[in-house]
Order: sequence, then structure tokens, then C-alpha cells
Amino acid sequence: MTDLTSTYKGMKEKYREIFLKSSDAIKSRVEELRPKGFDGDIFEKYEPESAGANWQKNVLDMFENDISKEIYRKWQEVLELRKNYECKGCATCCNLACSEYSYEEIKKRAENGDNFAKQFVSIFVPYKTREDAEEIYPEYLKLLSENVEGEVYFYHCPKLNECKRCSDYENRPKICRDFPDNPLDILPKSCGFYEWRKQVEPVVMMLHAMVEILEYYKLKVESGKLKVGINA
Repeated sequence: MTDLTSTYKGMKEKYREIFLKSSDAIKSRVEELRPKGFDGDIFEKYEPESAGANWQKNVLDMFENDISKEIYRKWQEVLELRKNYECKGCATCCNLACSEYSYEEIKKRAENGDNFAKQFVSIFVPYKTREDAEEIYPEYLKLLSENVEGEVYFYHCPKLNECKRCSDYENRPKICRDFPDNPLDILPKSCGFYEWRKQVEPVVMMLHAMVEILEYYKLKVESGKLKVGINA
């Protein structure tokens, strides 16, 4: 098992643990708002203005005005911490961009107004073969082949010069300036943001779990169709 595969497996196990803890924490917050003496389930469908309906309303208000704001505040702290790190010029992100979409699909999305797709096709071109992409980060491609179902397409930026520097740096698009914008992306150790990602990973996993759980509650409370709790 490669180090990268071990890292990925460890991330999945860690996320599950964090998810379960976050689920218990949110469930406790929901129970704190339960009307005294009320025995119903948060996911049942209640008559308007009933105790159950008011409980659901209070829970959704708590999600929106308390937990969601705390998630946002924590996320801003993560982004602020990113400013303490900078690109080291390893050029891996320039040489290996991955997408579930083919080049033709991305161009179509760009034509339909997708801003990210517009930026992407303005700089990246597809590799002619998978073997060409494997030369850049073989461990990562092996990880993808073992854990991702479906096709993955690989791209590179032709504006990179022989010294691993962007030949049009001042005009690089926002997706380049913001990379990496997802702290859970797998980064090579040569990346200047590797230590940032390592430092914030537990917090970001918790934030992702909280968002996922809140969306679950909102969907089920509003639909009023489910009468059981979360099965993570």
C-alpha cells in the first residue's frame, strides 16, 4: 500500500469518526429545543402551529441563525490561516488538473455560462494519453484508479515554461490564484500549502460533516416523510 493510499484511507476513517460525533452533537442541540413533555420525532409531519411544528421551526431557526453562522466563521478562519502559506513553485497543480468531464463537456459548460469552466478552458488542455499524466504524479493517478468509479480526464497548462514558472503569471485566472481552495484536496508534499491542509484538515472535515448533516435535517423536516434518525 502506497503512502498516498494510506493517507486517503485514513482520511475516510477520520471523516466517518468526525461525522458520527458531529451527528451526535447536532442531535443533542435538537433535543435541547424539544418541547417539555413532547414525545414526537423531529422528522414527523405535524399540523401547523402544533407543538411539533413549532419545534421543527425552532430547530431550523437554530440551524440558520446559530450553527450555520458558526460554520461560516470557522471557514473564514481556515481561509485566513491560508494566508500564512504560499506557492513553492512545484507546478504540480499546473501540470495535473483532473476532472470528471471531458474537454468537450467542459467547453460546452463554458459556452452555457459556467464561469469555472470558462476559466478552465482558458488555460488547460487535455493530455494526449493517460501515461503522459502519470509521469507527473503516478501515486495520485493510482489512487484515482483504485477509488474513483467512472472516467477521469487529465489536463495541463501549456503556459508553464521550462523553469516551472507561468509565462503569463500576471494574467492567470482566479482558479489559479485561489488554488487550493479546498483544504481536503490531496496535495503533494512539495506543495507550499501542504502544511496548511494538514493543519486545518480536522476542522474542515467537521465543517463538511456539519453542513451535510444540516442539509439532511432540513430536507427531511421540510418533506415530513421520514420518521427515523440519521444512519451514517
